[in-house]
Parts: sequence; structure tokens; C-alpha cells
Amino acid sequence: MKKIAVPVTSDDQIDEHFGHCEFYNVYTISDNNEIVEIQRIKSEQVCGCKSNIAVTLAQSGVSVMLAGGIGSGAINVLNSAGIEVVRGCSGNSSEIVKQFVEGLVRDDGSVCQKHEHHHNGGHHHICNN
Repeated sequence: MKKIAVPVTSDDQIDEHFGHCEFYNVYTISDNNEIVEIQRIKSEQVCGCKSNIAVTLAQSGVSVMLAGGIGSGAINVLNSAGIEVVRGCSGNSSEIVKQFVEGLVRDDGSVCQKHEHHHNGGHHHICNN
């Protein structure tokens, strides 16, 4: 079993701004790469590098975060908690998770340069190359 977290809006779209998302969907993935459970966690809605979300997610078994725009501080906090970050994702969270477990999603290498406070959407694109 693997757990993947995704910052989302109320309609399950990947939030392009990690630090301002409404919720985190946590997907439990079976050994057959199927989604077997989705848990929703309400976001503290504070800067991702200052929230406790990395610890909370790591304690629940999350090993991967699929994100849109995210700053280097939040990436460092997540990585320190043992969570790999895949950046540049957009669209329906369940669809991106399915693509990720099929090996179709890659990190785009982008980092939000505005420390997650004024993301201009420049990194908002589907990351399934």
C-alpha cells in the first residue's frame, strides 16, 4: 500500500497554490495500483513551509505529494518528513493520481518563486508528459 497526498479545491481540482489549498486528498493505493480509499484533510491554510501538514501527512503514511505551484520552503519541509514532491500538476486530482501510479507523471522541476504568496499560475500545467 502507498499513500499519495494532493492539495485540492472543494471540487477536487489540484490547487495551483499549495499553501492556500482548501483540503488535502490522501489516496491509498493498493499493490495493484488501484485507488482503494480517499481521505480528505482540511487545510490549515497557512504557508506550506510553516504549517504542520508535512508531519500530519507523514504520520498517516503519505510518501508522495502531487502538487501544482509550491515554494522551496514547503518542498524542503515535505522532503524532511520523507515525502517526495512532484510539481507542476493540474486538473482532477483522482485522474492525476491514476496517471502517477501508471508512471505517466513526472516532476516538472518548477518552484514557485513568490514564496507561495502570489502565485501567478505560470507553473499551472498538466504534468503527465
